[in-house]
Amino acid sequence: MWIYEKRLQYPVRVSKKDVGMAKFLITQYGGPDGELAASLRYLNQRYAMENRTAVAILTDIATEEFAHLEMIATMVYKLIKDATPEEMRAAGLGGHFADHGHDLFYTDGNGVPFSATYFQAKGDPIANLYEDIDAEEKARAAYQHLIDLTDDRDLQDGLIFLREREVVHSQRFREVLQVVKEEESQRKIY
Repeated sequence: MWIYEKRLQYPVRVSKKDVGMAKFLITQYGGPDGELAASLRYLNQRYAMENRTAVAILTDIATEEFAHLEMIATMVYKLIKDATPEEMRAAGLGGHFADHGHDLFYTDGNGVPFSATYFQAKGDPIANLYEDIDAEEKARAAYQHLIDLTDDRDLQDGLIFLREREVVHSQRFREVLQVVKEEESQRKIY
């Protein structure tokens, strides 16, 4: 179904090791407004959509979110490259290191494991699309907060790219929501 290109969607660069920033970024890996939650939300919701354009948009954005997940993982790995156990502990990642070493695990920035309760699938196209718009706006805000937490211009560049993609996703969902609403209103004859 997909063709995997062995390159990131956008180049990921970091200027320096920053284990503390890596801890913050992990929330976009497995947190409530992160890329895994978004991808799984959209892949699941597409089955309740009757509108083929909406199905296509959900599929396209879901797969792009997987690409964003890969970018976040790359950022984190670059930020913790060669980090010692002491540096991991000092950054608040001691428990993470004890359980996973330098491997990533789906958690938020506080170490709370990923949960499917982060997203909904209501079986209603309009409710689902509002959920999706909300998710994209939360992710946009999270990326802005992450940008504000670092002075690494290279890292900021990648985060700005991801923030702007969330804006585009929100716009696409808003556009298809209008189409779905129009279809729904035409079906209801009183």
